[in-house]
Amino acid sequence: MRKSLLLLSATLVGGVLFAQPRVIGTHPAHDGKMLTMENAIVGRLSPENRYYTWVNDNEYRFYDGKKWDSARLDDSVELPQETGWTAFNVGNSLYITDYKDTIAVAVSNDREIVYGKSVSRNEFGINGGIFWAPSGRKLAFYRKDESRVTDFPLLDIRTRTGDLRLLKYPMNGMDSEIVSLGIYDLDKGSTVYLNVPEFTPERFLTNISWSPDDKSVYVQVLDRTQHHMKLNQYCAATGEFVRTLLTEDDERWVEPLDPVRFLKGRKDLMVYRTDLRDGYRNLYLLDTLGNIRRLTPVDADVEYVGNDGVNVFYTSAEVSPVENHLYKVSVKAPAKKALAKAKIGKPVALTPERGWHNVSMNGACTWFFDRYSNLDTPGVTMLRSTDGMTTQKLFEAGDPLRDFASCAVELGTVPSADGKFDNYYRLYYPKDFDPEKKYPVIVYVYGGPHSQMVQDSWLGGVRMWEMLMAQKGYLVYVQDNRGTSNRGAEFERAINRQCGQAEMADQIAGLRLLMEKPYVDSSRIGVHGWSYGGFMTISLITNYPDVFKVAVAGGPVIDWKWYEIMYGERYMDTEATNPEGFTKTSLINKAKDLKGKLLICQGAVDDTVVWEHSLSFIEECIKNNVQVDYFPYPTDPHNVSGRRRIHLMDKVTMYFEDYL
Repeated sequence: MRKSLLLLSATLVGGVLFAQPRVIGTHPAHDGKMLTMENAIVGRLSPENRYYTWVNDNEYRFYDGKKWDSARLDDSVELPQETGWTAFNVGNSLYITDYKDTIAVAVSNDREIVYGKSVSRNEFGINGGIFWAPSGRKLAFYRKDESRVTDFPLLDIRTRTGDLRLLKYPMNGMDSEIVSLGIYDLDKGSTVYLNVPEFTPERFLTNISWSPDDKSVYVQVLDRTQHHMKLNQYCAATGEFVRTLLTEDDERWVEPLDPVRFLKGRKDLMVYRTDLRDGYRNLYLLDTLGNIRRLTPVDADVEYVGNDGVNVFYTSAEVSPVENHLYKVSVKAPAKKALAKAKIGKPVALTPERGWHNVSMNGACTWFFDRYSNLDTPGVTMLRSTDGMTTQKLFEAGDPLRDFASCAVELGTVPSADGKFDNYYRLYYPKDFDPEKKYPVIVYVYGGPHSQMVQDSWLGGVRMWEMLMAQKGYLVYVQDNRGTSNRGAEFERAINRQCGQAEMADQIAGLRLLMEKPYVDSSRIGVHGWSYGGFMTISLITNYPDVFKVAVAGGPVIDWKWYEIMYGERYMDTEATNPEGFTKTSLINKAKDLKGKLLICQGAVDDTVVWEHSLSFIEECIKNNVQVDYFPYPTDPHNVSGRRRIHLMDKVTMYFEDYL
């Protein structure tokens, strides 16, 4: 996905004023040039090999390979020359403009037909709806038909009599959206759609990528059950199927997350990532005939960063699951029979310091920003060359909490409940900790897929609320469990068709070891989490009433039959195909078992975990004469943010202070 250019509230293009257009992708001609976002410079490398970094609203710094200098926006600087085309949405329609002329690529006046926007609830690595070809002369885009998807009403209380906003929400086991992919040809002024006969019409099209010559589009076609995937090549001129390069099948789930990336300068070799071939999410060399060969021979999850045609760069958990490091591996492949004769070098580490490294690399893969920290180091920013020859420290943070009451933190491991893995935890000790005293414990939990709460980053990935509670005299315990990320396929897929079960077992296994400590007051254990963490929170207090005294759950999933198709069916299948799993994991069935104090908070206009979840749990508590506390945020979506979050966290804190 290209860097996005954000236009202001109204833009005059082609003599027509479009109110509040949402620009979701820029033409490839913009690459290498600086972009402005409401007067803030977005840091990137220019064709002159200058690194730009934003300082404040009016000032930026640049590095020319020898020294840093600075300039202001009102100086004579290299600002973007808007040549080429930019794609944007107005409503559900898709347009392109070169700032002189505007072309309507696809127009919809129907709320159920959407062009050029993200699809599939942003699952499968999808984060946008348009995909420019390398030349900028063709544009691929999603078309989404939501006519079969049911509406869920969200109540807006801010009008005199209240309004209902209808949300298209594809619930587990019900009808889903129909997605297709169009290709607009700027030279012909016409659109073709891909011919994709595989699976049912409710299949998913994801990870769209172009061949370097614009002739082909590569799409990962995933069936609705998410057990079968085909990586297909299509003709960009006609939309017709060319070939299937590979297939992936798994009885648990297949979750493609990455497009293929061609090696620079090659039209026949690409990089592909999957976790279904060797047990970890690794990189593979793939040719256009479907031959495949492992590129990163490590028993750890890795993530693609970039390539320069000679080296492929990636981050990896191979040092430790709680550390993240950058590596490069060389690839030498002749033009003919390239994959069979390719020489793959040994990985070379580029980030030597212990800890969690976040890297940002320039397009030429010659330089990268390295921002890292570890348990004891607040944060360091380095500028490094990928040949390892140049390293410059740009910034080293002091302790931002030096003026606040400090609390000790511990990073460690505990065995998973099945004994097969080590789960990482962080533990915050109370201020002025005295091992002769006994302290209450708060467990902060998320525990769901695509998460990792514990890292060897500063203070173990501290959330400031955790430190606040430690300052108030609590032990605060945070642990990752089976089902979370960065630990390989078997670790992640342990939750298949039984969400919450392995996760709870691991949380309890770790907590019981903590409860053996003489300074733990086992009669005062609390738990708090949001979203999947809210589901885990209520699961824990209802399944283990002997352990937990107090719980605060935010935006909780209560029953997976009310959750969305794309995420929910991956992990749980459907109620029709997995009735035992749905019965076992439903918290409706657990309401009668609630013994401790429980507060549920939720945004009333939550479009992720809809209100039906928590209200249904409350209704079941009423039926069983079980007391429960509830606090809605009437105008907030799934996450309560801004100044309103202060109110939320005060509410959470007060609940533990009152009852724990």
